[in-house]
Amino acid sequence: MSTQATTTIGRIALLATLMMTASTALASAQTFSSEQRRLCTGDAFRLCSSAIPNVEEITICMRKQKASLSSGCKAVFDKPVVTAVSNKSDD
Repeated sequence: MSTQATTTIGRIALLATLMMTASTALASAQTFSSEQRRLCTGDAFRLCSSAIPNVEEITICMRKQKASLSSGCKAVFDKPVVTAVSNKSDD
């Protein structure tokens, strides 16, 4: 196998791993829909790859880089944060 082919395969494997990690990291930081993850995954790699896989750092980085986000991802970060709500009553 040529060096170029090996490099290309390595890059594809790395990209796939980063995409899975970033998607998981973004999803666990906030409750994102699959559409929201799709809109922001590219920006996470482009702007915040050094923060992967740290969920908190990715979220902080994306907020700091808001001016550089794609329009779709910027819309995601403009929406209110959705978090899990406990159904426990305080009886």
